Amino acid sequence: MLKIKPTRQLLNERGLAKNGKAQKFVDSECIRYMDKYTPFQTGFLKRSVILGTVIGTGIIRYVATYSRAVYYSNLGRGIEGLANGGLRGAKWFERMKAVWGKTIMNGVRKIIGAKRR
Repeated sequence: MLKIKPTRQLLNERGLAKNGKAQKFVDSECIRYMDKYTPFQTGFLKRSVILGTVIGTGIIRYVATYSRAVYYSNLGRGIEGLANGGLRGAKWFERMKAVWGKTIMNGVRKIIGAKRR
């Protein structure tokens, strides 16, 4: 007779449950990699993601009141900005994901014990 473990147990064992190892890894790695893409003037925007995010929920939140406006309209004119050959500027999550997304997913594969395709 074949016995299959309950879905919740399987997810927990692989670190895929809510607030599991895999989601915590994704959240923390996204924040870590976005750091060098996030616009920097006073540093509060970069720090606000730490204040606003609960690691493991899958929701990365910036608490700076101006974060949405900066995300969509920053021109990257600072010293490390896009206009000057740097990485900082608008849509930093999307740009980070294009560069580091596969690296993050490979880390998740290792955590959950999946085989690479």
